[in-house]
Amino acid sequence: MIALLAAADVFIPDGDEARQWAEDELAKAQYQAAKPNWFDQLAADIFEWMMGLLRGDGPAGATPIAMTVIVVVIIAALVVALLVWGRPRASRTVRRRTDLLGERDDRSAAQLRAEAERRAKAQDWDGAVVLRFRALARGMLERDLIDPAPGATAQGIAREAAVAFPGFRDRLHDAATSFDAVRYLGSPADAEDYRLLAATDDAVRTAAPATAAAAGQAVPA
Repeated sequence: MIALLAAADVFIPDGDEARQWAEDELAKAQYQAAKPNWFDQLAADIFEWMMGLLRGDGPAGATPIAMTVIVVVIIAALVVALLVWGRPRASRTVRRRTDLLGERDDRSAAQLRAEAERRAKAQDWDGAVVLRFRALARGMLERDLIDPAPGATAQGIAREAAVAFPGFRDRLHDAATSFDAVRYLGSPADAEDYRLLAATDDAVRTAAPATAAAAGQAVPA
């Protein structure tokens, strides 16, 4: 092979020259651009350091310390998220499709009020009372003022609503009592029963919650 190369008059560099040629070639711009920059190297070094801690390559006790730091950071992030965005709430669309006071009814509070008024004009006081209390409860749900458990009673809803509206505690209790009397005890309602319940609904609907914490929203000044 050497004889053939010699015959072809091919120049073969010695070891030092070959190394210099290689260094000169790698010094060209296209090769330098492909090298990791300082930021890439720093990120790689940090990643390798963290992985070393988790593998236990570092000093004794480094792994528990690293895990503790990670857990603390995650908990702190969750606390900050809760403080900034608050407790996740169920969408109102989902809430409107859940059972409310023993019936599945996805009508809005405004629709229930309109139907209650129609029943009242027809002097169907029983139907008007039942629908108006449902409107009151639905309105509370739409404002995110209550979050009743499935199967919650009228009195349970009234007590929960009284947290946001303590000044209406007695009136909310009386409204729930009227609903229960008609819906479950079969007691006939009259125009006065409906008038009082409607007045409570209207008053609560336009009132501001007692505190921002109870309402889950800012209280207007």
